[in-house]
This record gives sequence, structure tokens and C-alpha cells, in this order.
Amino acid sequence: MEEHPLIDVKTQIPSVMIDLRYACENNFMGKRVNGYKKARCFLSVPAVEALAKVQATLEVQGQTIKIWDCYRPQRAVDEFVAWVNSSDDLAAKAIYYPEVEKSSLIQEGYIASHSGHSRGSTVDMTVVDKATGKEWDMGTFFDFFDPKSHTLSPLVTKAQHENRMKLRALMEQQGFVPISTEWWHFTLKDEPYPDTYFDFVIK
Repeated sequence: MEEHPLIDVKTQIPSVMIDLRYACENNFMGKRVNGYKKARCFLSVPAVEALAKVQATLEVQGQTIKIWDCYRPQRAVDEFVAWVNSSDDLAAKAIYYPEVEKSSLIQEGYIASHSGHSRGSTVDMTVVDKATGKEWDMGTFFDFFDPKSHTLSPLVTKAQHENRMKLRALMEQQGFVPISTEWWHFTLKDEPYPDTYFDFVIK
């Protein structure tokens, strides 16, 4: 088995919900992405410790973390870039990027040639109400490549904006840093492997 320093989040925080979109066909590529053989969420030890504190705060309120992506193999990132640069496969445009040209997804900041996810301390996530099973209404779904997904977008309702701000505050309190283009994306500020892009297969 390939050695790496990242750990399975579920083993440390059993109560989190895991819905790894790139380990299945429910994503903008419409297929399982290269490097995802199983739907397992790996992160660095400090990132998991910080995330556990977020989860503890939420559980007191009857909420739980739901994770869409954690560590992402570099080979998956490479596949995303190849997909952006290909002229075919526009089936997902109407759903995932109706107002943005596929060829500009990298330039617009929605897809990166080197992702923080590959460093093992970045997570894509939302919050779910445990009683109802419903996700907080954030105004867009995960991986909606559109200005409406920008964290401070004026295109969402006041309630949706407030939910985004609550999530951001929870994450920032535990040392995570948001990005402007995706309300669901957070990276641990003091990440332990800032210059390492891991490429082990998730299995």
C-alpha cells in the first residue's frame, strides 16, 4: 500500500456525511474521475482536527458537515484540465456552467491546473440539518461554475447569503480560509504540505 501522511476523515469524525462527487457519476464530467476508486475522504491530520471542532459545534445545534471533496489526486486535476481544453462533451453546460464558456473555466478560477485539494488540507463542504436531512440553502449547488456561486455574490437572497456567512464563520474560527469564487471551498491556513501535490489513488 502506498505510504502517505493523510488520514481518512470518517475514522476520526464518524458523524460527518460523505458524498464524494468525483468518486461517482454525479459531477460535471458525468463519470468517475481518475484517481477515485472509492468514496473515501482523506485530509491532513491538522485539517481533520480542525474540522472535528467545526463538526462538534454544529452537532450541538443539530447540524452536520457534508463533504463533497477532500484530497484530490493530481491525476484527477489533470483530467479536469484536459476536459476544459477539449472541445467536445458539452452535455453538462446547461446544468453546471450555463453562463460561462467551458474554455474559460480555468481563467475564471473555477478549475485549477494545480489544486489546493491535492495538498490534502482543502475541503468542499456544506451543512445539513440532521432532523430534516436538508442542506442549508446556499443559493447554488456544488460545482455550479457561475458568478452566483461566488461567496459574496449579490445574486442570492438575504437568507442564502446569511447561510454562506455562517458557514464561513464556522470554518474561519477553526483556521480555514475561504476563496471568493466558491462558497463551499475551504483550505486550512496553516496547512502542513503547502508545496506538495499528492497523487496517490483513493482506494
